[in-house]
Amino acid sequence: MPELIVIFLVALLIFGPRKLPEIGKTIGKGLSEFKRASDDLKRTIEEEIEDGKREVATVRQDLNSVSAGLSDVLKSAPDPVREADPEPPPVAPDSRPIQPS
Repeated sequence: MPELIVIFLVALLIFGPRKLPEIGKTIGKGLSEFKRASDDLKRTIEEEIEDGKREVATVRQDLNSVSAGLSDVLKSAPDPVREADPEPPPVAPDSRPIQPS
């Protein structure tokens, strides 16, 4: 509190009693403008964050539905291991098939 009194007295000596109310109004308008601008910036950032969250939720939902669809397709597809042709007979080093015993 004592610092504010000293600042007020110095301002009163420098600017005089006629200019001091005008300077106070100007400073008040500047501070209110700054507060309004900072609130607007804060609101814009919060809106962008919410938009991002909604976008992420949508992408997750799409990814889950694609994953479920892919899972269904894989379940209904024939098993390639069971339906594959039997393995060819092993080949000897001289490139002739080895006869199973």
